[in-house]
Amino acid sequence: MTVATAAKIAAEAQPNMLSDAELLAFLQLCNDSYRRGKPIISDYLYDFVFLEELKKRNPEHSFLRVYPSYAFLTQIEPEKAFAGKTVKLPKLMLSTEKTYSKDGIEKWLQRIEKAAEELGREFSKLIFRATPKLDGYAAYDDGKILYTRGDGRKGTDISRVFERGLIVGGNGKRGQGAGEIVVSKSYFNQHLADFFENARNFQASIIKEKELEEHALAAIQNHAAVFFPFAQLPAWQGSPREILDHFENIIDKVRVKVDYDVDGVIFEVEDDQIKNFMGATRHHHRWQIAYKSNAETAVVKVLRVTPQTSRSGRVNPVAELEPTKLSGAVISRATAHHYKMVREMGIGEGTVIELTRSGEVIPKIERVIIPRTPQIPGVCPSCGTELVWDSDYLYCPNTVQCPAQIENTIEHFFRTLRNIDGFGEKTIEKLHAAGIRSVYQIYQLDAERLQALGFGEKISQNLLDQLLRSRTEPLEDWRFLGAFGIYRMGLGNCERLLQNFPLLAIFDLTLNDIVSIEGFAEKTGEAVISSLAKIKTDFMRIHALGFNLLRTPLRSEQAQSVSPIAGKTIVFTGAMRHGTREDMTREAKRLGAKVGSSVSGKTDFLVTGDDVGAAKINAAQEKGVKVISEAEYLKILK
Repeated sequence: MTVATAAKIAAEAQPNMLSDAELLAFLQLCNDSYRRGKPIISDYLYDFVFLEELKKRNPEHSFLRVYPSYAFLTQIEPEKAFAGKTVKLPKLMLSTEKTYSKDGIEKWLQRIEKAAEELGREFSKLIFRATPKLDGYAAYDDGKILYTRGDGRKGTDISRVFERGLIVGGNGKRGQGAGEIVVSKSYFNQHLADFFENARNFQASIIKEKELEEHALAAIQNHAAVFFPFAQLPAWQGSPREILDHFENIIDKVRVKVDYDVDGVIFEVEDDQIKNFMGATRHHHRWQIAYKSNAETAVVKVLRVTPQTSRSGRVNPVAELEPTKLSGAVISRATAHHYKMVREMGIGEGTVIELTRSGEVIPKIERVIIPRTPQIPGVCPSCGTELVWDSDYLYCPNTVQCPAQIENTIEHFFRTLRNIDGFGEKTIEKLHAAGIRSVYQIYQLDAERLQALGFGEKISQNLLDQLLRSRTEPLEDWRFLGAFGIYRMGLGNCERLLQNFPLLAIFDLTLNDIVSIEGFAEKTGEAVISSLAKIKTDFMRIHALGFNLLRTPLRSEQAQSVSPIAGKTIVFTGAMRHGTREDMTREAKRLGAKVGSSVSGKTDFLVTGDDVGAAKINAAQEKGVKVISEAEYLKILK
């Protein structure tokens, strides 16, 4: 995967549209780019959107044990390795739990308060400390050796940086433990910005074994680059009440206490007894948390507004922007939602807008500062058909022949199945250009036809193998239904529908049948009936190809079940021996249970397998959820 492709994926922020292989390649490239000082995605998007998607698909994936989520990790995320033998760190260097909201800080304080009560301490009199969260290169100094953080347990000896003249920030003394290698922002902007893309690139450069560039050496000699121990950071101190009452003011003041890059504020309780009592997970100290603001804004100029036709025929306006950094990622486009917004706000070439990412997965146009005359398309950019207005939106009515609608529909089908690779955007474009206009036609292809279309012998066979795999591997019937892109029918609604009616019976349902299902309103029911009528012919032809569909148990069958877990809500965690996680989930649903992906107050059992991280177990204990082993769970079933 190229950086350009990854940047496009980051801007669209739709991980559910990626195949397993594409998602993994994207995450690996994001990590590598970040470690090289060239981030292409913000921490927020990486943590809570893309990595979370991998956790949903495969919670036990090996990638999660090496490059875990910044917020819910079970191990330490490794810094990029440098040449040299790894050695055990004098002290474990844990990461820091993170939150992006004041609510997260309040919940953390509640955990501190609970610990204080159990120790008989008065919570209101505890003293808390807030320090800048340096955005540098983590290291540990024991007075003799300076180590990289590595994986948190083992690092590499980089004491050579002190031999090059690097000094210790603060009081200048060695041996003060953990800290970060940083460079003065003002010095970087004045002397280094022309030679290094950002401060992180510079910090990485002075650690490497190779001879330093003269600009990097000058920064060290001028004491602009330092190793700054966390113990020497300037700090705010106060009570928990002060944190809650003056939160924004504390954040603003602490962030500017140092002339180094800062990407948040770290709060910790100062009481040693509380610290020892709360301890740590495998990832972070429970008595410490970092607040990172993901609400950043930028004033940006619009270069043009590009229309894009979706699989539903809706023509969406995409604002192409002058590239700008926002929340750690380079942003070059943003959604304008619909053309009524474009028309009324005056979004066109030359428009100046305020862009924000306040928790949004896609950059949002907050307001228009300088409007310009918008260009509203009259025809579909894909097929040239005259567009029609429907409420706030423009639509292409050419549902049968529009290339964009056809290609996006085919791509959606294969991405939703998740059990097939090779049928990405480029492959589908090539097939469509050769006259292939439906999923059914793709399944009719043979090696001779594929090679005639320009695919090599090996690629042709791989594509055929994947098509066979998609039909023979077990596949939930609700996922198969969802692949057809029925309007207002996400995968959750597809599963809910098939919990009430068999798959092949849904095409004969009445409006009353559908609205009788909990969560289906009349408007949704009407849309579902209309959409089912449109896809029926295509659905039946593809279904007849013989997919290995796993039937969703009907609620009427579940009600008659004498299963001991019928009606229970279960969450599985860890590696299971009885079967794969998907097997366990399917079996539990067949027996009438509900299976969740995360622990909540409604969870009845957390079932643990091998190699279980602490996060879900801690969440279960905090919420009073019963934790049982896989063996205990199987005994319950018997």
